[in-house]
Amino acid sequence: MTSEQTMISREITNFKASKTVGLIADTHVPARARCIPKMVFQVFENVDFIVHAGDLVRLAVIDELEQLAPVLAVHGNMDGPKVSGALPKLNSLRIFDWKIGVMHDPRALFGMSKMRKIAKQNDFDVFVYGHTHSAIIKWEGKILYVNPGSPTNPLPSFVIKPSVALLKLTKESITPEIIHI
Repeated sequence: MTSEQTMISREITNFKASKTVGLIADTHVPARARCIPKMVFQVFENVDFIVHAGDLVRLAVIDELEQLAPVLAVHGNMDGPKVSGALPKLNSLRIFDWKIGVMHDPRALFGMSKMRKIAKQNDFDVFVYGHTHSAIIKWEGKILYVNPGSPTNPLPSFVIKPSVALLKLTKESITPEIIHI
């Protein structure tokens, strides 16, 4: 009886009422950067999951990030056949009752209409994307759109700092944050 109670109290202690998701995109390793910046590993040190919104360039980027947490990734337009053959164009995960979708290029440069359509068709509460290399957080109704920017190649680089993002989720709320590195 005592060992059973010990097991139950350990499970309760390990339960977290919130989850943190690290968001990253457009790493372009090794094409535009030799490696993922060390600051990314510091920012993502305590995350529960990592979402990569494409343009990894090499699959080893996932292996490096998985040293910190499980990674959900999609391929981008700069990813060759090895990466695009291994990763889907659109992916999603569910945390609590929130559905988080990810796609590299939902045509964000041409406005929000394509992104709205994809988010609504897939019942996403959060839609993470990349491609533009510019960090943005935008609430539209109950849907959150997040581009974490690029930790290695922000555009335009003379104005924008390298960045990633964090999503803090509870059963009741989602709190996004852009982190400049």
